[in-house]
Amino acid sequence: MAVAKMKLVSIIGHMQNLDAVVRVCGSCGVFQPDDALTFFSDTSGFAAIKEDNPYADPLSRLEAAAGRAGGTLALTDLPETLSDQELADYVQDFSSTVAELSRQRTDLAARQESLSKDLEQFEHFRGLDIELEDILSCKTIKVRFGRLPKESFEKLKAYNDNPYVLFFPGVTDAEYYWGVYFAPMEAAAEVDRIFSSLYFERLRIPSAVGTPDEIVENLKKELEQVALDTAEAQKKLADYWQSEASRCQQVYSQLKELDYYFSVRRYAARYNDKFILAGWLPHREEKALRAALDKVDGIEYSFEQPSSDTHHVPPVKLRNCRLFRPFEFFVDMYGLPRYNEIDPTAFVAITYTILFGIMFGDLGQGVCVAVIGWLMWKYKKMAVGRILIPCGISSAVFGLVFGSVFGFEHVLDPLYHALFGLEEKPIEVMNPSMTVNIILGAVLIGLFLIMVAMVLNIVSSLRRRDYESGLFGPNGIAGLVFYASLVAGLGGQFIGLHLISVPYVLALIVLPLLLIFLREPLGRLAAGDPDWKPEKWGEFILQNFFELFEIMLSYLSNTMSFLRVGAFVLVHAGMMMAVFAIGNMFHAFGFTVAVIIGNALVMVMEALLVAIQVMRLEFYEMFSRYYNGDGRSFRPLSLAADTKPGK
Repeated sequence: MAVAKMKLVSIIGHMQNLDAVVRVCGSCGVFQPDDALTFFSDTSGFAAIKEDNPYADPLSRLEAAAGRAGGTLALTDLPETLSDQELADYVQDFSSTVAELSRQRTDLAARQESLSKDLEQFEHFRGLDIELEDILSCKTIKVRFGRLPKESFEKLKAYNDNPYVLFFPGVTDAEYYWGVYFAPMEAAAEVDRIFSSLYFERLRIPSAVGTPDEIVENLKKELEQVALDTAEAQKKLADYWQSEASRCQQVYSQLKELDYYFSVRRYAARYNDKFILAGWLPHREEKALRAALDKVDGIEYSFEQPSSDTHHVPPVKLRNCRLFRPFEFFVDMYGLPRYNEIDPTAFVAITYTILFGIMFGDLGQGVCVAVIGWLMWKYKKMAVGRILIPCGISSAVFGLVFGSVFGFEHVLDPLYHALFGLEEKPIEVMNPSMTVNIILGAVLIGLFLIMVAMVLNIVSSLRRRDYESGLFGPNGIAGLVFYASLVAGLGGQFIGLHLISVPYVLALIVLPLLLIFLREPLGRLAAGDPDWKPEKWGEFILQNFFELFEIMLSYLSNTMSFLRVGAFVLVHAGMMMAVFAIGNMFHAFGFTVAVIIGNALVMVMEALLVAIQVMRLEFYEMFSRYYNGDGRSFRPLSLAADTKPGK
């Protein structure tokens, strides 16, 4: 439950050594650069290093060429280092060759597509014994190829008195006749009108020599040849990539490295012929970086503790034990903590696991959830799988408490009898008296967790010297005293302990509320701000009155939200009762099938709902009280991870 301590690193040296320093920092994998200009109050004489990256274009060209060749580029070890000119020459040769081979393949593919379209068109007119070249070149008649609906073909008889209304069909399908009609030039307009009224759809075919049957056969032969040529062109491209893959990967790796490290130069500042590079590293890694920097001549460096200057907020690296580490998933989802803020991972891990188990308490289903989570992580490396394992175990544990095994509520009664001498399980969820206790228990859990969240906020706020939030805020000491006193007072009434009195109310309820009401000026006063008074008291009082009312409602709503913990305990039992009620409608085999399917459905639906509801409790009822989540992630220079600072 901690954020790794960071050190501020400052490196000064001659410009000629900047690339060497960046490489060293990158190879260590522990250094994250930051904008060096922001670390100085007086930046006169300093200049940002703004240079065009000479490696960006060849890298982009190489990636594009490899993609056209069907290859996949990946970082690899560099057995040799090429000069910039050798890199440029290789990229030029490789991309040119790939471009030419790709052009050949593309041209053949385009030709193949064109021939396929022509073939499809001419297939419609097979059986027409006409020479296309002759009729298309005729200047005294118009020729119209296309299709005519079958019902329209029958209507042609109505035009028997017109010698030019003749349709010559070729191929037919379910709806159309495909064919051709002719018309002399002087009658073409009239004939076209008639065929148009019959819903004739014209098809413009390309010029060709021979009859449609001959043309189709020629097109098929040409298509076969073009297909062979296309396959050959593709093979040439594949063979070329195969022969160049190893070399290309090496060139890519070197260009990637040069491009990446060159981009880091923008973080440095220049002062005459010297550079200043600043950044962060975990304090545990200081020794390793010192040893690496000592190998670079002509530089000076220093390691400092981070200052309180808001311009220099260190990045955040979480450090948790293996048991809690999977729950960093939720923290990262909400937002990383600030550098000087509490890491909530451990708290989330404990509370999420317990709440999930309570709300989804079933020994059999819990074991299944844990096994599914293990399989998801083992074979798919899904982060959520590692979370399901402890959640499933927690469900199994609380399933023992509730006495539920795949919905069978009394199968563990012999175990309770053997261990504790009980005739049956101690907690009967659906018993009315026990239902009240479950709901009351859920509220008590909420009260406890809300107060723990307040304590965490107090610690976190005082650590970063935010006195307004830590001392006087609704989740600070004033808020904790008010909430705990109100709970104790009202709770005492139920158990016969009369704590509420005039002094109790004034000291532990009214006074904390007054401090919360005045939290802004009191916070500024505690921080030593001379301008602590509000500009307009009337406006301040009106605004804070409504805010105080909203705070009171939030205490109530946040507490009542935990009723869902008890509600889901009852929901689980109710859903399994429904499953068994359906199963009892069948005989033995049908009962078994119904119970298996019902368990599967309940396990999927309820596990998902419980997971979402617990996450809601974490984010809205607890995180909102003590956690901001606006920190920035620590992303060190690491080419292997293909990451860049600031991403």
